Amino acid sequence: MSRAKPTVLIVDDMEMNRIMLNDILSPDFVTMEASGGNEAIKIIRENSDKISAVLLDAMMPDLDGFEVLKILSRRGLLENIPVIMISAENSPEYIARGYDLGVVDYIGRPFDPNIVHRRLSNVVMLYAKQNVLTALIKEQISEREENNSMLIDVLSSVVEFRNGESGPHVLHIRRLTELLLKELARLDSKYVMPPQDVAMWATASAMHDIGKIAIDDKILNKPGRLTDEEYNIMKKHSVYGYEILDHLNWHHSPLIEAAKQICRWHHERWDGNGYPDGLKGDEIPIPAQVVALADVYDALTSERVYKAAYSHEKAITMITGGECGAFNPDLLKALTHIGGSLKKKIDDAPDEDYDEIAEQIFEGLRERLDRI
Repeated sequence: MSRAKPTVLIVDDMEMNRIMLNDILSPDFVTMEASGGNEAIKIIRENSDKISAVLLDAMMPDLDGFEVLKILSRRGLLENIPVIMISAENSPEYIARGYDLGVVDYIGRPFDPNIVHRRLSNVVMLYAKQNVLTALIKEQISEREENNSMLIDVLSSVVEFRNGESGPHVLHIRRLTELLLKELARLDSKYVMPPQDVAMWATASAMHDIGKIAIDDKILNKPGRLTDEEYNIMKKHSVYGYEILDHLNWHHSPLIEAAKQICRWHHERWDGNGYPDGLKGDEIPIPAQVVALADVYDALTSERVYKAAYSHEKAITMITGGECGAFNPDLLKALTHIGGSLKKKIDDAPDEDYDEIAEQIFEGLRERLDRI
């Protein structure tokens, strides 16, 4: 099976130059032509996934080659489409300017047809291999992140299973965290963060209660109200979670560092009346504030061993009325803005079922502990 020919865009305001280059390349390349800079940008924008390379004249009346390079660079199009500049101007300053603006090669006129063909072929082949390698790396990173995310969910579900709860709590916290972070950013630019950071904090939120693995079952699953002594023991889960992750010595991992913050501070409150460190206001990292609110909302609207589930409306009333502690006013605004669609957005998203896996893991852990 013959391979498809690469497509090359020839940009030159002189028709004779375009004809000459087309004759040189046509046996091995599909050629497109543009008679000026503006036309070239339009063609590249509409065919960026098809064009393998661009041969660009430096001097053109409407928009010269250097301006074309600046526009392509601003739009991120030079990352995947190599540009070779062709010009009769061969001064070192001129050539250096072309390279500074992103060209991968510079060919002076008059040129040897064989050199043009060979240089273009080499550049197209190099970029094709680079694109394949980039795609493979992205695939591997995506697969690793997916596996990490699944492992975090499974381990977090182990904690929830031990706590008499189910995997959906972990998934709900992730979705709530992501929704609230996005809504905060929409309402106020000071909360804007890169999409990859939003995804990282949402993933890290799944580990917020991992410290409960160190809490005695009798306290963790007590159906009635805890005594003051039991409550003080229960409160230690936030520090236990931080210490468990800190002992991993994965200080190079942004995800683990994020999870450590969330574990330790997701019970802090805006007025300083939370625990374990009594942080107040903006001393509490905003992702930990978000997880704190998400955790309270899901706890209210879910059935627990000690309570029935409240309705969405009742939960919002309790939270905004201060019955669950003080929260950042901006965060409460984001919560109310999401409004009645909040519960639907959580419940409608597909649930990965980690309960069975969590039960198997927990039973295995219990058997090993019994043998010690």
